[in-house]
Amino acid sequence: MKPVIYRNALLGALAADALAMPVHWYYDTNALDRDYGRLDGYAAPKNPHPDSILWRSRYHPHNERGDILREQAQYWGQRGIHYHQFLKTGENTINFKLATELHCMVLQRGAYDVAAWADRYVDCMLTDGWHRDTYVEEYHRAFFENYARGKAPIHCGIDDIHIGGLSQVPALLAAIAEIGITELDAQLEIVETHTRLTHKNRHVSEAAATLTRTLHGLASGKSFARLCESINYLEEMARPFPTWAAFPDRVVVGRHLSLACYLPESFQASLYLAWKYQDDFSSGILANAHCGGDNCHRGAVVGSILGAANAIPKQWLTGLIAYEAIAAKGLPT
Repeated sequence: MKPVIYRNALLGALAADALAMPVHWYYDTNALDRDYGRLDGYAAPKNPHPDSILWRSRYHPHNERGDILREQAQYWGQRGIHYHQFLKTGENTINFKLATELHCMVLQRGAYDVAAWADRYVDCMLTDGWHRDTYVEEYHRAFFENYARGKAPIHCGIDDIHIGGLSQVPALLAAIAEIGITELDAQLEIVETHTRLTHKNRHVSEAAATLTRTLHGLASGKSFARLCESINYLEEMARPFPTWAAFPDRVVVGRHLSLACYLPESFQASLYLAWKYQDDFSSGILANAHCGGDNCHRGAVVGSILGAANAIPKQWLTGLIAYEAIAAKGLPT
């Protein structure tokens, strides 16, 4: 069992998210191509975002304890606003910024504690300037609505079915492996406890467990192709992959499978891209970004699997802001 494989999985997930960030939630791939062309590295987001739905959304926190957007709330209700308009080239979206925070916290404490993380999550989200995302997912808004109404953080999660619930899994596994928790059952228990803090949904739990089993298998020296034949849920999802491989990526992820964020279909789309590009990290995360839709959160799966299965080319570490931040704290990279 090699903890370095888990660290590579984390870095792969962070890279996939940062790459996809400017083209996140583009459902019109012609517009994606027009606005960004063929990405070959990290880029900054541009306004207007033609597929943004912020124009039909409103944000009204119950009180200060629920105000996780602050100055960003003014952009809700406007047309063309990019969800990540203030992020820099190579910067991660909010769920992956939280993942990096989680990774650092577990290493600093030498243990995972769900109550301690719930408190840190609250502190981060309510600290002015901690994040600069204009959009925050529904689970964040619901969590802090519950918190604003007096619930303890440990009890503020909701039933949420989005693939964003997997964003922190690679970071958590990298941290607990680093402190010596490498036995699969122990990892599964910690991941389940963590994901259910915010996502009390069986599809999220099932996908998180499958990703945990997959990364554990890769860290044990197994190939992804072999794991697709030996992990039950993974085997079930992978059955149509050889047939789909005859089609362009945007036909598979866009027609055969939805571009949207809902599990289990978004998980299957992520696994397909990881399967197709299992020997090529760069091609895999680029394909994921160019498919559009919820490519950032698919990146948690695509990037972590490909990062664990392959060496990550230096180009994806250079300019990745989270990588630089982790290294600056003197933590393992």
